[in-house]
Amino acid sequence: MVRLSLIVTASLCLSSEQTIQQNIRLALGTRPNLRLFRNNTGTLKDQRGRPVQFGLCKGSADLIGWRTVTITPDMVGQQVAVFTSIEVKTPTGRISPEQHAWHAAVSSAGGIAGIARSVPDALKIFSDDDPP
Repeated sequence: MVRLSLIVTASLCLSSEQTIQQNIRLALGTRPNLRLFRNNTGTLKDQRGRPVQFGLCKGSADLIGWRTVTITPDMVGQQVAVFTSIEVKTPTGRISPEQHAWHAAVSSAGGIAGIARSVPDALKIFSDDDPP
């Protein structure tokens, strides 16, 4: 709990995307039905100078994972993992066209997609969840 309050205090001063993202990961990390992972994307050159791409794809969200949901009783109470995607931005950060496309693709396929500029924004994405 002390670690969380220190990071929140730092975010009030810095408000970098990295700090916001870390605060979101800490705030949502206690939920038993939610698993999020950092998704770094980009391109680096290998030892021979050839470009190597990493991450899911250009425009994919900063945090990806799944939320476990229980299917309705007519499906015998089975649980499924719903793909989850959170793009983290600073209060003034802009969403790229590729990020808009990613968000739309995840949403239209039945996944959970959201844009968070703060911990409260991230919590709103999962506002229908039971409390942790």
